[in-house]
Amino acid sequence: MKKIVLTGGGTSGHVTPNIALLPALKREGFTIHYIGSRTGMEKELILKEGIPYNEISAGKLRRYFDLKNVTDVFRVAGGFMQAYSVLGRLKPSVVFSKGGFVSCPVVWAAWLRRIPVIIHESDMTPGLTNKLSIPFAKAVCYTFPETESHLKGKKSIRTGIPIREGLLQGDRRTGRKICGFKDLKPVIMVIGGSLGSEKINSAVREILDKLLRDFNVCHICGKGNVREELKSKPGYMQFEYVNEEQPHLYAAADLVVSRAGATVLFELLALKKPNLLIPLSKAASRGDQILNAASFEKQGFSKVLAEEKLSGESLYEAIYNLWRDKDQYTAAMMNNEDDSGTAAVMKVIKKYMK
Repeated sequence: MKKIVLTGGGTSGHVTPNIALLPALKREGFTIHYIGSRTGMEKELILKEGIPYNEISAGKLRRYFDLKNVTDVFRVAGGFMQAYSVLGRLKPSVVFSKGGFVSCPVVWAAWLRRIPVIIHESDMTPGLTNKLSIPFAKAVCYTFPETESHLKGKKSIRTGIPIREGLLQGDRRTGRKICGFKDLKPVIMVIGGSLGSEKINSAVREILDKLLRDFNVCHICGKGNVREELKSKPGYMQFEYVNEEQPHLYAAADLVVSRAGATVLFELLALKKPNLLIPLSKAASRGDQILNAASFEKQGFSKVLAEEKLSGESLYEAIYNLWRDKDQYTAAMMNNEDDSGTAAVMKVIKKYMK
């Protein structure tokens, strides 16, 4: 029996590529299980897909000094023992890890049990958890062309990133209906990230009245960030988070303003959506989104606005410049040959499973 364990969590970018693989895995006859944290967002997302979910404790791995590092060492150790037990019970043919701090104990336990591990790195440079996991993997799949220089050895394979099949099947009318838009103004879709973005949310709302003169605005603002006083504003729709609605909202969008996580970048590329990227600054991240955005800007796929320069005024100017030049960005994306990485990742999984 072909059996696979998927792992990864912490943000949607560590989960949605796993979800994108599910239809292909099912077509190939795999029995699928997931290992994730008890409280991470991956639990709700995976349970919605009807996949058996196995909980382990998880501790964050940090590069900097923090008193929580002491207690988190014990959480990581506990997660390792729990993952070792789960893998012993499930006896999978292969483990596929999408990263995030919950994945390290799973990868280490799989290696100890001689279960082949495939790792996928979405960003241009590997994050800390993948750096700690790569020595224990049979193969490392990666997304950006530039990533090859950061991965040494023959086990790195450029596959691209799996994109959900349903994402390409959205309906524009349905998306506009979900948002309650009554006119035919073009639609700006704002994606602050699965955890939201206070800076982007504030800048959008600062210029909202000006934007609504020419656009409708679909704003995915993150959990707890919906503003009650703006709910009845014509042409403006807020969401904490979207899942089933997302293909239709994408279809309705004429422009997208987004963070620069790798998953959303390659979704925008697949959908050929002109986009403005506002990557997380180094003050709030390790700088991976800055590199991701720079790659897409260099290839002509995206316009970039640094978070340090973000204000209502700079955002307004960047959006209108993007709208003016939208055709050149669409043309660059149309000339790109990269597609969903699902087939390439599946090929690697089948090659290395025991």
